[in-house]
Amino acid sequence: MRVHPCSSVAGILSSILLLSSFIPQAYAEEITVPELYRQHCAECHGDNRLGGMGPALLPAVMRRLEPEQAVGVIAEGRPATQMPAYGDKLSTTEIQALVDYIFTPPATMPAWSESAIETTHRLLVPRDSLPVAPVHEADPLNMFVVVELGDHHASILDGDSFEVLKRVPTRYALHGGPKYSPDGRFVYFASRNGWIAKFDMYSLQYVAEVRAGINTRNLAVSADGRYVMVANYLPNSLVLLDARDLRLLRIFEVADDHGNGSRVSAVYDAPPRQSFIAALKDIPEVWEIRYADNPLPVYKGLMHDYRMEEGVIDRGPFPVRRIKLDDYLDDFFFDQSYTHLIGAARNASNGQVVHLDVGRKIAELELDGLPHLGSGITWEYQGRTVLATPHLKKGEVSIIDMENWKTIKRIKTEGPGFFMRSHENTPYAWVDVFFGPNRDKVHIIDKRSLEIVRTLRPEPGKTAAHIEFDRNGEHALLSIWDNEGAVIVYDAETLEEVRRLPMVKPSGKYNVHNKITRSAGTSH
Repeated sequence: MRVHPCSSVAGILSSILLLSSFIPQAYAEEITVPELYRQHCAECHGDNRLGGMGPALLPAVMRRLEPEQAVGVIAEGRPATQMPAYGDKLSTTEIQALVDYIFTPPATMPAWSESAIETTHRLLVPRDSLPVAPVHEADPLNMFVVVELGDHHASILDGDSFEVLKRVPTRYALHGGPKYSPDGRFVYFASRNGWIAKFDMYSLQYVAEVRAGINTRNLAVSADGRYVMVANYLPNSLVLLDARDLRLLRIFEVADDHGNGSRVSAVYDAPPRQSFIAALKDIPEVWEIRYADNPLPVYKGLMHDYRMEEGVIDRGPFPVRRIKLDDYLDDFFFDQSYTHLIGAARNASNGQVVHLDVGRKIAELELDGLPHLGSGITWEYQGRTVLATPHLKKGEVSIIDMENWKTIKRIKTEGPGFFMRSHENTPYAWVDVFFGPNRDKVHIIDKRSLEIVRTLRPEPGKTAAHIEFDRNGEHALLSIWDNEGAVIVYDAETLEEVRRLPMVKPSGKYNVHNKITRSAGTSH
């Protein structure tokens, strides 16, 4: 797909570039700050600061980051992200100049209206023109989508033969978590710059696309296959699309009771609840938006008498239920019933369990190493269900009893990890060591003993990350996260390498069956 320029975004570019005139004169004499930004920041955050692989760098977006904190982020990098440290590349003066630059607001705050979304909508292939059966011989439920970040492509992989059926271009900075329709036929992509695309896994072609925001985090597909919900950093919104053709249905402006907007960290589908669950970055709330045809009413504020319905009631469609918490939740995990939400703030020292039915916190978790709960998995251990999660600041995996919410073991690893995966048909859980000097290693944990039984080093010096299993749990696929990288296929029983597929910085790999069945061994 060609990337089409957006006139609305381009229109504000000139005003943003004028920001250099606001930089203190002492800095201007030593360095051209816009050029400094272009050299070190634009590749990830966009030439116009509206975001790309990284978030938008505008003061209205960075509400929870103070300028003095930003100095530390630029100098030291940021855990759990691709943000590197620049303290050894830039002087103190240069770092301060960049901070002043990104905290200077543009003359006009960028917006992305209903008309802007509708203007970008394209139906590429009408539904009645699509084939009724796959045009390939692969098992439709054992296919993978492999996101290749290095050159903005996705490979469609046969999970039986491990042959690439097709390699297709994607929009810039594709998010690592594409989502499937409930039957697995279609996959929906979300790019950091707001583009949403629908791809047909039968005919291996794009069906539709639309730009739903300026700086987008992710998307979710409803369990009934009718809706796609998009989470945006910029503007502060949730955007509801028709899953058939990506036509705009509704925009939800995200703000608190006082009108203060919030970035949306992520949105998830909760199938048993027939609702979308949204994590908010700047408001200590969780939003639940029901998509059932006859949703339960949402009572807003105090009710004098529920029986007499004396109060403000939202009957829908798509009523918004706001669950207020005592801390921000940036990262989520759900139990299989979607009754409990387990979350953690990026700057907190613990996690919290929220009972979604009653709408309040019921427990705190001992999670002090910045857990990556979005990569958490579960399995049965000694007759009870346990949650396992890696940590982004600590070399350990926490094992938590999901009945009493107590930590039953901390498994020491050789460094902080990012992704953890398993499968119902394997006794092993795999966790990478994404951060630090041992990033080229991956640990294999026996789910029966809760011990590391083997450590692999697939390619010395290159980051090994993100494992995903095939449909039957017979093979584990691992990424070498490098432009001259690969997807390595392992025998899940013997733990021996079976095949190596060269790819360009492959990140996530997503198996159709495991995703649509909500396997306990992978993210949802």
